[in-house]
Amino acid sequence: MEVRQLEYFVAVAEDLHFGRAADRLHIGQSAVSQQIARLERELGAQLFDRTTRRVQLTAAGRRLLPEATATLLAVQRLRAVVAEPLDEVTGVLSLGTSEGLGDRLDQVLDAIATRAPQLRVRLVSLPSAARLDALRRGELDAAFVRSATDAADLAAVTVWTETLVAALPATHPAAAQSVLTLAELSAVPLRLSPRETNSGLHDLLEEQFRSIGVQPVRGAPIISVYDALAEIGAGQTAWTVLYSAAAEQLRVRRVAFRRLDLPAIRTDVVTTHGPRPPAVQILLDACLAAS
Repeated sequence: MEVRQLEYFVAVAEDLHFGRAADRLHIGQSAVSQQIARLERELGAQLFDRTTRRVQLTAAGRRLLPEATATLLAVQRLRAVVAEPLDEVTGVLSLGTSEGLGDRLDQVLDAIATRAPQLRVRLVSLPSAARLDALRRGELDAAFVRSATDAADLAAVTVWTETLVAALPATHPAAAQSVLTLAELSAVPLRLSPRETNSGLHDLLEEQFRSIGVQPVRGAPIISVYDALAEIGAGQTAWTVLYSAAAEQLRVRRVAFRRLDLPAIRTDVVTTHGPRPPAVQILLDACLAAS
């Protein structure tokens, strides 16, 4: 088994599309397919169900994904450990942040402080597209981006995946279930932040709605998540989507949080191509600890 086989597997598992994964890896699609087939032979298990319309992880693939992600991060850490003593790194790490990171951001910052006490972190909050542009201009060293599909010219490392959660009125009949499908909520107005704030989430939801042949009812855009949840709890017929890490920290009266039957969404640390600076490697190590 080779490291690149795990890299290709993780890319396809995150995109659920061989062509998009190949574009992100900057290689041909046939090379990705060949290495995935070789990995399946070596493991003695089918990792993907492939049809002409969609690609899905098998049960074996779902079990492998978190282990493969952790292995790739560990390999990166091994390479960095021999390169430079990380506890001697100084300066400022300019880091673009994503909405809905929840307690994970605090865990990452604590881990950075432990590993490199002389390294300062400057957090920059920007919409996802603006974060990527700031990276290209050299204004950021790295950025958290959800499912970085618009970053083919940048380097992306997946640091964790998480499920999506529906927030809906506790009095809605669907709230009686522990897991919900998009079809069950399609008649309820869906409220989301503007696309430029989080294009990855919009793309995922639109693709999933298309796959079931449903056009969602659009509600008013969300400016403040807390205000929107208060309105939903007060009886507004609407629902929204949250990341599980963020939902775990929320306690809102009269709002039910229910897991959505959707593919997990990934969080990437995105940087420019080229040698990885020690401060960025410290960030990746800290994300491994938080995941």
